[in-house]
Amino acid sequence: MDLEKKVELVCRAPTEEVITREDVLEIFQNYSQPRHYIGFEISGKVHIGSGLMTALKIKDFMEAGVKPTVFLADYHAWINGKLGGNLEKIQEVALGYFKHAFISLGLEEGKVDYVLASKLYDDDYWKTVLDVGRNTSINRMLRTITIMGRKESEATNASAIFYPAMQAADIAKLGVQFAHAGMDQRKVHMLAREVFPKLGKKKFAAVHGHLLPGLQGPARMDATVSSSQHPVSSAKRGEEKEDAQIDMKMSKSKPSSAIFIHDSEAEIKSKISKAFCPEKIVQGNPLVEYAEYLCMRNKSLKIERPAKFGGDAEFATPAELKAAYSEGKLHPVDLKNAVANELTRILKPSRDYFERNRNYLEQVNSASVTR
Repeated sequence: MDLEKKVELVCRAPTEEVITREDVLEIFQNYSQPRHYIGFEISGKVHIGSGLMTALKIKDFMEAGVKPTVFLADYHAWINGKLGGNLEKIQEVALGYFKHAFISLGLEEGKVDYVLASKLYDDDYWKTVLDVGRNTSINRMLRTITIMGRKESEATNASAIFYPAMQAADIAKLGVQFAHAGMDQRKVHMLAREVFPKLGKKKFAAVHGHLLPGLQGPARMDATVSSSQHPVSSAKRGEEKEDAQIDMKMSKSKPSSAIFIHDSEAEIKSKISKAFCPEKIVQGNPLVEYAEYLCMRNKSLKIERPAKFGGDAEFATPAELKAAYSEGKLHPVDLKNAVANELTRILKPSRDYFERNRNYLEQVNSASVTR
């Protein structure tokens, strides 16, 4: 595979931002099998935003010849009070339910490395944590704790101040060339890229993925930022896009707003039938986004409807679907039905996997999920 094709795979949607494309090209020029990581707090059930979307992107990296790592961030979850702040439960769920959630999505162990964060933490790691802190102001660190899903002004434990420095040190300890995350983790990647040259650490490319909105829709209809409407620096645009997507992202703490990867067919259809999906409105419409980023990633989307409502239709590209929807040629009910049917099909392997391995679901069901 030529270098440009590899770069395009890394940049392919749902990638929202790559910092920088030039770094990606240089990585492929210098490494025959670059290494990648994406880290996850262990915080409850895996939904289509954190699970399915991530699995699809990791498969792009694999196709490009990159060796991926799913980093099971147990100490980070502990600091952030997830699963009741019970470290033993967090570690049990990490190596059980959480790891197997990604295996059920086609990320086989061996082809993908699964690493429990705390197993890597040694004296050298903690020195790097302190070194990151030595080169970062308290104000900058406080601005960065939004990666924990918390506002700067929100009361939180003093341990949170270590969280961004630890996440930066994770990248250094793993020695990866690609740090992959959702747009909500952008701030810590920017911090690490700025600090690493001072510490003599290797440069890495940051790959930020789109955040799927929850079924309830955005908190405000202008939540998606258009760079053409904001003549500001690319860094500022990145921060605005990050903040906008965080406002509307899918959250496991609101079960009715999220589709979990092992939801039954009935649950998927019921949740989608109640979802926010305003007629003729594309921007901020979760069903349009699910169609674009999940259902139509590798195929067209078929619409089945009675002849009196226009008969069956097929959309080859998201652009075609958006145009038809905004013109009122595609009704919300028909879009919901098509997306529900396609997600039901896509998620069947996960449903079947957890039906065979119900003990993993029982692990997470018995945990006390706080956020």
